[in-house]
Amino acid sequence: MAQIIFRIILFVIISGAFSFAFGQTPDAAIKPTYFVGDVAAISAKSIIITTKSGPSQVLLTDKTAFKHSSAENPKDLAAATAGAFTDLSVGDKVIVSALLAIDGKSMNARSVYFITKADIDGKNAKETAEWKTRGITGKVSAINQQTNQLTVQMSGLTGASTTLAVTPKENAKFLHYAPDSVRFDEAKPSSLSEITVGDLIRAVGDKSADGASFTAEKILIGSFQTTAGTVKTVDAEKNEIVIKDFASGKDVTISTASVTTFKKFPAEMAERMASFQSGGGGARPAGEGGMQARPVNPGGGGGQGSTGGQGRGGVGGARGGGGIDDMLERFPNITAADLKAGDVIAVSSTKNGSSDHIKAIKLLAGVEPFLRMAQATGGRGRGQGVQGGFSIPGLDGIGFP
Repeated sequence: MAQIIFRIILFVIISGAFSFAFGQTPDAAIKPTYFVGDVAAISAKSIIITTKSGPSQVLLTDKTAFKHSSAENPKDLAAATAGAFTDLSVGDKVIVSALLAIDGKSMNARSVYFITKADIDGKNAKETAEWKTRGITGKVSAINQQTNQLTVQMSGLTGASTTLAVTPKENAKFLHYAPDSVRFDEAKPSSLSEITVGDLIRAVGDKSADGASFTAEKILIGSFQTTAGTVKTVDAEKNEIVIKDFASGKDVTISTASVTTFKKFPAEMAERMASFQSGGGGARPAGEGGMQARPVNPGGGGGQGSTGGQGRGGVGGARGGGGIDDMLERFPNITAADLKAGDVIAVSSTKNGSSDHIKAIKLLAGVEPFLRMAQATGGRGRGQGVQGGFSIPGLDGIGFP
């Protein structure tokens, strides 16, 4: 009898131990895995999400909760409102909390926080309009650490420039473009202390009544460099171009794998714009189809600063639809295979400290007139390098959000 009782007690203890080890609910025993990305595909039982590490599939169950997050404040998950599976669409951005399924391989979605593509498009359109109507773009020429004030130089197609004193508000938001990128959604949080002389900035805020100062609510920073030279070799398969740099006289290898703008100036337009910049002619530069680059109106209505209503970026530019980047959109697209030895090109790239190998963000061909004008202005002959600086419209621009 005693042995039977002992066996029963032992069985209860062992059963309890196994129950404790394996009988926990998934929520208590397993920490959730989070997937962040865009919805690539939807089925009745799963969704496929494109993440930074590649596509991931999560399974949907009858316990999966769907919550609609705000495009204005996507990180505030606590403020998300109740949603439904039918609200989800391809292209939506999601944060999915998932648990490992019983098979130990697949993931079951516990919660799906989503921002609809329509919400995102609406937010982007609103922000773009704000950056255009209340924004300025220019190059930082001086920084006053005592007053936290920036002196920003804004140049136009005419070559003329104006300066503006920019003061960030106490709660101003700072963003800095990621290396080798001009994508607004890839920009990283930054601060006033990270701005250096020579940086390009785009700011949203309010200009003073006299037009001499600007109070900024948001500041987007770009640390770029411009390199120009004559093409020596082209490797189209590797997306690489070797040029002889006009400034240093040395060879520079340019990677075009990640270039976002790959254009060629029409020859006549480049000649006219270069002459116009140098003050050598009063005619407005016109290109194919009667395109015109209107002079900048820094104090004009409808926009603030030299870029009041220009297209998707560029330091300076005309208001409305006349910005240089709007014209660049109409220029012929080219590839590395279209270039040949002897062509003159200029590229914009992130400042990375490297002088012999760079990754192009923007590449413009047909720019010889601008460089020739810079050489003439500097009093140096062709082939002797570019003294000081040079300005190629549209090359040093940073895009709108």
